[in-house]
Amino acid sequence: MATVPAYETSSRATAGRELYARNFDIPPAEAQRIMTERVGAQFTREAFEAAGGPGWQGQNLTDRDRSIAVITALVAQNVTDQRLTTYLSLARRTGLNEEALTELLVLLTAYLGQPYTSLAMEAVRRSAD
Repeated sequence: MATVPAYETSSRATAGRELYARNFDIPPAEAQRIMTERVGAQFTREAFEAAGGPGWQGQNLTDRDRSIAVITALVAQNVTDQRLTTYLSLARRTGLNEEALTELLVLLTAYLGQPYTSLAMEAVRRSAD
């Protein structure tokens, strides 16, 4: 297991790391380790800084709203791997059930087309188990 390099963090990066941990449903140190292994220390720092900003820390959107937005963005880019599964899990934890996720993907089909949304629907069904 790779060790996570130490670096000075801002309060914004700390808030971002905590947010990633909450979204992944794991402890903050584990979120940092996983992110660093996947994308490297520099990218992880930047991701944490961004997640510590107003997009995820603002007061006008709920985590439910944010999960719908991120799911939509990922599906629009044909991302159906663990990145999508993470936000499907967050959506479920914030109140979206399988019927709501299905309705979201049906809605997105009208705007994105079936190729991307059908793959995303397969991810919804796989991740429900």
